[in-house]
Amino acid sequence: MPLVTKRTQKAERAPEERTRQWLYGLITLLVLLAGFTYLSFYSNLFSYEYRSEAAGDSVFIPLPKLDKAAYDGRLLALAHLATSSPAAIRWLAAMNATTSVATSTGKLPLWPMKTVYPEAGAILPFHRVVAYYGNFYSAQMGVLGEYPPDQVLAMLASTTAVWAAADPSTPVIPAIQYIAVVAQGAAGKDGKYRARMPDEEIDKALAMADEIHGLLILDVQVGKSDLPAELPLLKRYLAMPQVELAIDPEFSMKYGNPPGTVIGTYDASDVNYAADYLASLVDEYHLPPKVLIVHRFTEDMVTNYRNIHPLPEVEIVMDMDGWGSQAKKKGTYNAVIYSEPVQFTGIKLFYKNDLRPPSTGLLTPAQVLDLTPSPIYVQYQ
Repeated sequence: MPLVTKRTQKAERAPEERTRQWLYGLITLLVLLAGFTYLSFYSNLFSYEYRSEAAGDSVFIPLPKLDKAAYDGRLLALAHLATSSPAAIRWLAAMNATTSVATSTGKLPLWPMKTVYPEAGAILPFHRVVAYYGNFYSAQMGVLGEYPPDQVLAMLASTTAVWAAADPSTPVIPAIQYIAVVAQGAAGKDGKYRARMPDEEIDKALAMADEIHGLLILDVQVGKSDLPAELPLLKRYLAMPQVELAIDPEFSMKYGNPPGTVIGTYDASDVNYAADYLASLVDEYHLPPKVLIVHRFTEDMVTNYRNIHPLPEVEIVMDMDGWGSQAKKKGTYNAVIYSEPVQFTGIKLFYKNDLRPPSTGLLTPAQVLDLTPSPIYVQYQ
């Protein structure tokens, strides 16, 4: 073929070749952009999602970023403060780290408590937790042991519906609060005056919580043991995303008395240990923030409360769990919960003990919501 013809063919193919190269270049650019987006997405995924490895899988479940404005607004609402009030403005300024502005214009309100923001996926204060409490071995310790599981779940569903109606702005999460470590009147083989519940019993409580898509709260009464000895034994459960922790100072017998003979105590250092332990699980298993509930109905049950440090990984609830008449419960709440702020508050309602004379009945949801701050955790025994 003559040379001139070859040149002609090359000239004829040039536009087609340029188009092909342009397409290759475009495809390469798109691949690079896609790769960058992929890496950015999974970097964000790691930061804002948790992996439920402890449950035997590695499924990533997306979590939204924390809406700080919504978080602040809900805390102000729990404290019954309008966002436009001077106290709320001072508090918001302090939360945004402009403390010089806040303090120069007046004293900060006692509530809401100024503390750290939680990490993404925090339950509180975006939801109210309503829990049924007890142990399957005892009908005297609460509803979990008093009624069969199906009846407990039906009662809990009815109760959560009442709370949802009482405060439509706050979705309700049901919870099974199971006493996994129970204080005992007898010393036991190791002299620690506590009984650890077998895994089969905890598994029953977990199954109940899963059936209602709720939380399992493991309650710990250490007796003459302590939290460093007890909490690691519950790691299998506490490392699950739907399992929270409650600790009960009433049965922490630091001074050698058998449980039930005197009211026990925890110090801020004990509460901080529990929070740090939960935070380590959040970090290890990429979990959403945990909830730590601390029972309390006297000042001495929790000492040095100012040294309790909420963490981004752990939300701390101080729960007023004393029983009595409506007036007594309100008085105790104001004396030991309102006056010594930590982060969030809760209250326990007793189906039987709160009805003892001179009681006029259980506190209603409306009466509980009227407390300052409104409890974000409600427990029934």
